Amino acid sequence: MSYQVLARKWRPRSFPEMVGQEHVLRALINALDNDRLHHAFLFTGTRGVGKTSVARILAKSLNCEQGVSSRPCGECSACREIDEGRFVDLVEVDAASRTRVEDTRELLENVQYAPSRGRYKVYLVDEVHMLSNHSFNALLKTLEEPPPHVKFLLATTDPQRLPVTILSRCLQFNLKRLPLEPIRDHLAAILEKEGVEADPTALAEIARAADGSMRDALSLLDQAIAYGAGRLDAAEVRDMLGTVDRHQVAGLIEALAGGDAEQVIASSNLLAERAPDFGGVLNELNSLLQRIALAQVVPSAVDDSGGDAATIRGLAERISPEDVQLYYQIGIAGRRDLPLAPDTRSGFEMVLLRMLAFRPAETVPAGGGGAAVDPSRRTAPTAGNIPPVSATPPQPSAPKAKPPRSRSPAEKVAPDPAPAPVAQPPAEHASSAPPVDRDNWDALVAALPLAGMSQQFALHCALARRNGDRFELVLDQGVEHLSHNSKWEQALKEALESYLGRSVQLSVTVGTAPDATPHQLKEQRTAASQNEAEQAIRNDPRLNAFLERFDGEVDPGSIRPVE
Repeated sequence: MSYQVLARKWRPRSFPEMVGQEHVLRALINALDNDRLHHAFLFTGTRGVGKTSVARILAKSLNCEQGVSSRPCGECSACREIDEGRFVDLVEVDAASRTRVEDTRELLENVQYAPSRGRYKVYLVDEVHMLSNHSFNALLKTLEEPPPHVKFLLATTDPQRLPVTILSRCLQFNLKRLPLEPIRDHLAAILEKEGVEADPTALAEIARAADGSMRDALSLLDQAIAYGAGRLDAAEVRDMLGTVDRHQVAGLIEALAGGDAEQVIASSNLLAERAPDFGGVLNELNSLLQRIALAQVVPSAVDDSGGDAATIRGLAERISPEDVQLYYQIGIAGRRDLPLAPDTRSGFEMVLLRMLAFRPAETVPAGGGGAAVDPSRRTAPTAGNIPPVSATPPQPSAPKAKPPRSRSPAEKVAPDPAPAPVAQPPAEHASSAPPVDRDNWDALVAALPLAGMSQQFALHCALARRNGDRFELVLDQGVEHLSHNSKWEQALKEALESYLGRSVQLSVTVGTAPDATPHQLKEQRTAASQNEAEQAIRNDPRLNAFLERFDGEVDPGSIRPVE
């Protein structure tokens, strides 16, 4: 017997064998069991999601010799002939090859005749959107009032091209793209029955490449079995698909985050050795960045289907949210412009170089007004915008010991060459720190050496009470998810201890903050600045005269306060 491809060999022959599409199957099963059968069904959806398979199972349910049921026997002559594609009362029409109105009229001339063997004469029209307008017009009357023994089953990948008059005469069922997990599990079940060994990672790669299409997945599986000589290996599957290992892309992101240009180019060269589709590599890069951003906000939502959830969470802790968002935007723009590059590899490398060039060397705290912190020195304490009040007057003979003025970030982190201040920086810092209370909590948070999600955690906390070295904070209940990761609370505690020069106790509860949090204060300042800017624009006599002369108006969305 000749070889039969997997997509045909394992085509579903009953509703329980279908993978996914529960919303469609439930409606059809209830209609069949309750004898509420419409005369025209329209199945829509992308390629390979089961449109014609559902239509054939429905035709089998209508013509099974055991009676109309959602569970056809599969053993009677009608069921077997429908499975084999030779049932005389199931007329399958490829609309793409029969677009002329003459073909449609010839088809409709036989509608009036009773079925030869079955209970119903079923017309299955695939890719129905390919019919001409004249063909649709010829079909309208019959589709609206067909003979009682006729059922129309229409399938299309482009329902927008169907006339509204056709859509209104049909029950429409939209079949969705299949998720990755059901495709992977179905492929594993098939390979087990076929006796083929497979690496689970290889099946995940095939399921991801299928993009929601089960038929595409089975076709790729056939190709992978032939490529691997009867065994599926993840590396061989990636070679076949032209994709790359996710761990390599994760290493590339880690090199970008570290600002290591040599490692970035080395990783790019390593990827190029496999001659991949660089557009696909950029898509994979952007996909990983999206998962990292998700892990920074909701760590439990990270998908572990590829077995790399731990890697994603690790990158989420090491890379600041600002960097992730910047890389993602550059990656999206680079993917869009990739066809304009001289070649895809140079376009891909330019995206990486752009990520390095625009990578922020300093991260400004979201609370505003705080000191900038270099990513490589984010654990170093800094005084921020809270000028230390020295208890001892500076020596006039030593210019280096002058009272601190408004210093630049570079000056703040630069060590003083004088040996005396360098000897005991924590003690000096502790003695010069101002009192920490509810009134200056936002200024203190801006000065703490925090970045990323730990900084966001601090910005959404308000100081409810302080008793000596015990700080009682309230986390805004609107961002309760920030309390799920104890590392951010620990980072805030360590930053306070570093700033004050002594151990502190920290307790955080979720609720309504007694005072405005630093984040809320920043929003209030931003709103006040915006209102002031809009008021200044409205009261500007020269601008008003200009607008009156040229009959113009100011776009409110274009007004920005001056920094």
